[in-house]
Amino acid sequence: MGITSSLVENPNAGTPVSVAMITKGGIEAITRNLAAEYAKDHIRFNAVAPGVVDTPLHKDNPRDFLKTLSPMGTISTSEEIASAVMYLTESQHITGEVLHVDGGAHNGKW
Repeated sequence: MGITSSLVENPNAGTPVSVAMITKGGIEAITRNLAAEYAKDHIRFNAVAPGVVDTPLHKDNPRDFLKTLSPMGTISTSEEIASAVMYLTESQHITGEVLHVDGGAHNGKW
């Protein structure tokens, strides 16, 4: 199970995270490739791609601004991310999936 970012698929000029996205994009690529390579062995590879999550990382960021980074105007909780991880962990027939938990941010401009 990998953790990536919704910004991999939909970059945002207002968030200067290009260097971090190099590794996150790699996580998505290796997730899909490993899933293909090991499917015959029933070994699954998936990832969760959060958007903005309510953590201490954002304690100094205005909540009103953070909400603008999601079309739903919401901020995810760490419990929502954990639920997505558990879903993919327990779903025996899902592999090669990147599950976005980002209020729709990965869908492009809104």
